[in-house]
Amino acid sequence: MSISTPIGTSYAERATSLVVRVDQDSWGSVRPSLYETARVLSAAPWLPEESRRIAYLLEQQAPDGSWGEGPLPYRLLPTLSGVEAALAVLRRGTASAEVTGRLTAAVNRGLDALRSLPSAGPWPDTAAAEILVPSLVAEINEKLDSLITGGDIPGFGGPRLPVPGGFNASAPASVARRYESVGSLPVKFHHTFEGMESYISPSLVPDADGLLGSSPAATAARAARFPATTAQAVDELTAVAQRYDGLFPEATPFLVVERLWVAAALARAHLPAAALPTVRGWAEEIYDPQGVRGAPGLMTDADDTAMAVLVASLVGLPYDPAPLDLFHNGSHYDCYIGEDTGSVTANAHALQALVSHLRRCPTAELTYGPRAAKLCDWLTGQQQAEGHWTDKWHASPYYATARSVTALAQYGGHHASEAVRSAAAWTIDTQRADGSWGVWGSTVEETAYAVKILLSAATPAPQPQHTRALDLAETYLHTASHPGHQHPALWHDKTLYAPTAVIEAEVLAARELLRARRAAACTEADVERTDA
Repeated sequence: MSISTPIGTSYAERATSLVVRVDQDSWGSVRPSLYETARVLSAAPWLPEESRRIAYLLEQQAPDGSWGEGPLPYRLLPTLSGVEAALAVLRRGTASAEVTGRLTAAVNRGLDALRSLPSAGPWPDTAAAEILVPSLVAEINEKLDSLITGGDIPGFGGPRLPVPGGFNASAPASVARRYESVGSLPVKFHHTFEGMESYISPSLVPDADGLLGSSPAATAARAARFPATTAQAVDELTAVAQRYDGLFPEATPFLVVERLWVAAALARAHLPAAALPTVRGWAEEIYDPQGVRGAPGLMTDADDTAMAVLVASLVGLPYDPAPLDLFHNGSHYDCYIGEDTGSVTANAHALQALVSHLRRCPTAELTYGPRAAKLCDWLTGQQQAEGHWTDKWHASPYYATARSVTALAQYGGHHASEAVRSAAAWTIDTQRADGSWGVWGSTVEETAYAVKILLSAATPAPQPQHTRALDLAETYLHTASHPGHQHPALWHDKTLYAPTAVIEAEVLAARELLRARRAAACTEADVERTDA
């Protein structure tokens, strides 16, 4: 799916085409995950296409010995996963001599990379890292001890891996013990079950229709530990493998998030009439009075629920924000029940949903007006001193800042105007020389977010510095958007991922907003010349 702009193709045509493609894809447009694929490789030797996964593991190792995307701290978990999977294959003793040699070398390079990481981070706030990291360290050390003692695979040297600073080696066992007495494992642990399966008794094995927690790794781990689930796992994992050429993403199917985020992004410019029936169908299917979950087997959460409310409102459906009440804690919304750290973007989406509903139903002001005002206060209180926001669901501050500014500019009025101005100033200050933005390097995704920050802050009239920044951004997006572009992974799950269709919708909407801005400026200039 390309974000390039064929000559003569209008925004409406491109947006409608994107909606049609998303609607026809029953899995979602995310790339395979090294972390997830390595977990399946380790746990599921009974699954067809193991040689494909071994080849992928070897191909994806970086020259420095690490695996994964993003800066080194983000590579901790994928590299642990890659090393452990290679050791698991070596211990099985089924690989050829040539593959055994390559895997042994890969393990040594991976161990060197892990030992070179900063001992105490800081580590990114990815899903269940506090459980997954110490669990993998324990698995690696156990396999190293086994292989070295057995003497079958020589060549491993150096000390055993320590648990990195900031993580607790006993965390997986402690969590398992906590729920043994309860007799069930909460749904929030299903998606990352592979980090706990070694510590779980049969009484705590969760049931699932489909993949456990929408995770191939969790599903394979459950089958490895509890063979009664293997037949079901073979069926579920084989279907996913067919879609991803023998490999696996971290969550699948990725339909709810993809459809809601695509719809909301395109609506920022405008939803073409031809796409409206499909988007309305998505909203009708996804909206749930009991709360919305991002994928089957996950917990309901405020972020997906807010986006479902927002999209339903945008397409004129008579649904209200009542499902969000499940997550309100008095000042803002917890992303899910039992949340440890709050989410700025989930609350920004909630504020947008409330504002959109209030515009359609002014009589709801008594119910939702005070709640929106409190939410505005909470969001402004989360702004960093430099002017931006950060969030646990995305590595880039431009994503969180765009979401917050959009919500505050719609509702906050004078109260939030200083926060919006500060965000716009930070955005202008951080623009790169080529007209782009990016936390680690220039990206069209982050540039699209920055464009929306500046456009939201440009009322009632744009400042000259805004105009210059937006002109540069428009040129960058025109030249950087090309067929086959692979977006860097910036979104947080267990590791980094890139939801391709969502990113393309954000960029497409930003380019249309910039085109409309330029057209309006030309019209205004023509009127001034006529008046003169």
